[in-house]
Amino acid sequence: MKHSIKHLHQAEFIALMAMLAATIAFSIDAMLPALPEIGAELSPMDLNRAQLILTSFVLGMGLGTFLTGPLSDAFGRKPVMVGGAVIYIIAAAAWAAPSLEMMLITRVIMGLGAAGPRVVAMAMVRDLYGGRDMARIMSFVMMVFSLVPALAPTMGHYIIAAFGWRSIFVAFIVFSIISTAWLWFRQPETLAPADRRPINFKALGAATVEVFSIRTTRLSIMIQTLVFEALFTSLSSTQQLFDVTYGQGDVFHLWFGGIAIIASTASMLNARFVGRLGMRAIIKATFIAQIVLSSALIAVTLISGPYWVTFGMFVVWTIGVFMQAGLTIGNLNALAMEPVGHIAGLAASIIAALSTVGAVIIAAPIGLAFNGTPLPMAFGTLTCVVLGLWLTTKIKRPGED
Repeated sequence: MKHSIKHLHQAEFIALMAMLAATIAFSIDAMLPALPEIGAELSPMDLNRAQLILTSFVLGMGLGTFLTGPLSDAFGRKPVMVGGAVIYIIAAAAWAAPSLEMMLITRVIMGLGAAGPRVVAMAMVRDLYGGRDMARIMSFVMMVFSLVPALAPTMGHYIIAAFGWRSIFVAFIVFSIISTAWLWFRQPETLAPADRRPINFKALGAATVEVFSIRTTRLSIMIQTLVFEALFTSLSSTQQLFDVTYGQGDVFHLWFGGIAIIASTASMLNARFVGRLGMRAIIKATFIAQIVLSSALIAVTLISGPYWVTFGMFVVWTIGVFMQAGLTIGNLNALAMEPVGHIAGLAASIIAALSTVGAVIIAAPIGLAFNGTPLPMAFGTLTCVVLGLWLTTKIKRPGED
């Protein structure tokens, strides 16, 4: 039951949940400085394919999200978290992969393992806290978590500079061992045996059908997929653009850290204004702003404007993409989950998995279309955001036609 289970001290619990959740961001963002060297060694004839190391990990994470929620409901939070960590650590042997294809396979498996921390850490918070307490704890977790994208590229940069690009996988292993050991020895199981539910694949299938049968939930998943597309495409191509296009490769990690810090304010802005303006209004306003930014980036690139204009516009656009995620994803999740509260656990896994896998399917070919300019990425994002805005207008409040 919620408050009958032993608690860690709140500050330690927040730090632990943030570190577990940060497995995802660290596994993606710390890889960014390594992409040029990986491409040169494993795909010298097509350097652009190295970015698939990012989307392959996200694909595995999306696929794993289908099952980690139901598994943790059946067997408890800690066994699933530890089992995922074991898969992640074994797959991180990708540091020895002799080919890009083998590395991509192991990155998908790493993503499968990382799905445990992604889903189960949030479930542990729900187990122990409710209402405003849960919202407050989640806010603190996300505040700590938001520091990881700012720090990870710089950490990756110096690890790679000192020990070579393959050493970053050793860092992943060490990070996971520390966080998993902390969980195992310090955090009691949060789901009491009496509250566990056996895996029911029939119920999972029925929940999937129900999720798609509800207009608001279905539309929210589609829009969230488009938001993730912009984020994943930007992550895939950002290092190449800073390096190849704008000549800022040596200080890319510093630029990325600054962008991440600025973009981290989006969640705080959303929390401040969502009660006053409403979720749909914020989503629409964010999409309109992104349409303006994407159009401006396309325009200054096509007219070959002065370097600091084109580069400055690219930086502003990238901040906009990251802020877009912070201003929309939480709201879209809330809209999607509102009609399916009676199957919240299953629905959360389905929504997260479908939006993540769908976004990778769209983002991967856009990223591979990189031609030395931001145009493929900007045109792809503009298309998705226009579609997202149109779909948002189709989400109706209860009682509206």
